[in-house]
Amino acid sequence: MHSTMSLFRALVGTVRSARHAPRLAAGRVPDDDVLLDAPDERLAPALVAAALGDPEPAAKLLATTRDAGEWEDRDRYVTRLATFAYSRSDWLGAWRAAAPGDPDLLLVTAQLAVRRAWESPARAERLRELAPLVQEIAGAAPHDPVPWRLALDHARGAHAGHAVFESLWEQAVRRSPHHYGCHVAALKYLSAQWYGSHRAAFDFAEQAADDAAPGSLVGALPVRAAYDGLRVPPGPDGSVPAGRVDRAVVRALALSADFPAGDPWPAEVRNLLAHVLVERARWEEAWAEFGRIGPYATSFPWGAAGGAVPEDPLLRFLAARDRARGELARRTPLRGTGRGRTGRGGPGGH
Repeated sequence: MHSTMSLFRALVGTVRSARHAPRLAAGRVPDDDVLLDAPDERLAPALVAAALGDPEPAAKLLATTRDAGEWEDRDRYVTRLATFAYSRSDWLGAWRAAAPGDPDLLLVTAQLAVRRAWESPARAERLRELAPLVQEIAGAAPHDPVPWRLALDHARGAHAGHAVFESLWEQAVRRSPHHYGCHVAALKYLSAQWYGSHRAAFDFAEQAADDAAPGSLVGALPVRAAYDGLRVPPGPDGSVPAGRVDRAVVRALALSADFPAGDPWPAEVRNLLAHVLVERARWEEAWAEFGRIGPYATSFPWGAAGGAVPEDPLLRFLAARDRARGELARRTPLRGTGRGRTGRGGPGGH
């Protein structure tokens, strides 16, 4: 009897999927139009120029963010320019020749050096060697939190103790109390994967979200804690309670709804939320979130997630989107979507 019911459900699910999947796909961005880590309209020209060996647009862009106090944009741009320089560093040499003491050049160079040290088998040793450089750049930034975010990332990999990390955190939030990148760096340090626990990470994330400014991406920090909790095996404090994950999802859904669909600004938070929704089998909400993401797939979290396709975040994004669509279609009842049970197109017409 059990096997018969399982077969029945499989057959019905297949019919539902065949009927509803095309309708659900209508209006969504086609696979070929989805972009991975697409730069915004300010960063794109700087990357094009860097590819041609010209660092001037990147230098002007970072100087603008520094002068205007656009710390969130500045953090994103520094990280993206360092990622570009990871495989194409020749333009950094031209920048160095033109302005060797440029603080923005030094920041991008330090970000690149820290990334390379993180990937080294001798990570802690390499990072400790970079400590004077990181400290110098952070100490020379009276208002900028981005070098302090870098210092927080550096300290985690260099096995800095709690007191050292706390002092760096104090300097970071003094410069920008709601800076998303600094909060993510602190959350990683507090995670069960590093020097804390699931409970400590969630406590921090929830308190930060409670204190966040309206519209700040810090409001979605609990869903980042939920992602880490779902990905890492339970620690001494046990697994993450399902209710806590669901509350994090509710917060992130509310924040996502505050931004227009297809907005590149909250793209990483929306990709993270979609990933957690898929993991929680919340198919309708996941499919809606993929709609809000539009064409803006991000390497995180898809590049860090397990899957059949190794190290290809774009394919993982598309596979998760297809899965959400298929699972939602399988669960949508057949009635009310066709021409009627007795019409010529249905069984009654035979």
